[in-house]
Amino acid sequence: MVHPASPLLDHCPEALPREAYVSAEWYAREMATLWSRQWVCAGRMSDLTAGTMRPVQVGPASVILLRLADGTLRAYHNTCRHRGAELCAGEKAAGKLVTCPYHAWAYAADDGRLVSTAHAHPTADFRREDHGLKPVALNEWAGFVFLSLAAAPPDLRGDIPLAALDNWPMDALVTGHRWEKTLDCNWKVFWENYSECLHCPGIHPELCDMVPLYREGVMAENERPGWTPDTPQAPRLKPGAETWSMTGAPVAPAFPSLTEAERQAGYTFVTLWPSAFVVAHVDYVRSVRLEPLGPDRTRLVAEWHFAPETLAQPGFDPARVADFAKIVLAQDGDACEMNQRGINSPAYEQGRLMPEEYEIHRFHGWVLNQMEGKR
Repeated sequence: MVHPASPLLDHCPEALPREAYVSAEWYAREMATLWSRQWVCAGRMSDLTAGTMRPVQVGPASVILLRLADGTLRAYHNTCRHRGAELCAGEKAAGKLVTCPYHAWAYAADDGRLVSTAHAHPTADFRREDHGLKPVALNEWAGFVFLSLAAAPPDLRGDIPLAALDNWPMDALVTGHRWEKTLDCNWKVFWENYSECLHCPGIHPELCDMVPLYREGVMAENERPGWTPDTPQAPRLKPGAETWSMTGAPVAPAFPSLTEAERQAGYTFVTLWPSAFVVAHVDYVRSVRLEPLGPDRTRLVAEWHFAPETLAQPGFDPARVADFAKIVLAQDGDACEMNQRGINSPAYEQGRLMPEEYEIHRFHGWVLNQMEGKR
């Protein structure tokens, strides 16, 4: 008997149809709707040095993310108002002007206004004020930068429990290690894999050793048979482990503002559809960003963030800290590509979700709602 407070589904709903993972038309609709309307994580503010700019992909659009000399952020569409040339192809120094490398039109970095048309001499019908760079909405949370193509973006918080990380010194953390990988799968396949643990016993032996609950194919205590709200919360990590590392030993002192419950939990997830998730451990924080590259390709960018004093420890190697999670991410990547190869078969039409895949069901509903009910 499943307790009413359990998140388990009481039926086995249909999954998204095959076209959601292979169709160029479906993918284009996603880019034009949910990826253009929602906030997309563009990385850590501290990773963009004052006086520099870099291109960032936000759904269908390339965006210039620019940090002025005083530390202020600006974001503009990465296209010249003259004939559309790309303005920024890679990270580079930024001064008071953003200058097009094609015909040298120049724009003010602080507000995007057109300053110069270089060697061109416009006639009287040309109004400079109508040809400034097009701005992109900016937002910040916990040291992360978010961009949105929408004219009126939604509330970043929405139903996301951003307060879950209030006890971590997020703004002060520094990126110590970065890992990138391109997967041959649809971006939703990755989120679906992230959203269930039925695959954990067969795919993640190291993770199941670290988090014994995962051996049962469930993500949380309230998925277990016989669970009730009165069931005591057991420690998530195996005896003796305090964090996600190869040994389970912490790499630095626990963040001082964490509650005892947060220390005992061992990790706290915050999910930021469609582009990122953050995992906060007692001694460091990890973030993973997704960038769709096409109907069947997705780039992952995983980063590990530490207190500055942790990185300053003699002999400290952040790459060693990342080893454990990289094993898990590589296994997930292989599983996602295997899933996509099967979906590509013309014999596959539509999946069927199990009660334990309630979070995938919620994700599918969110996607369809963002796409205005497309089926």
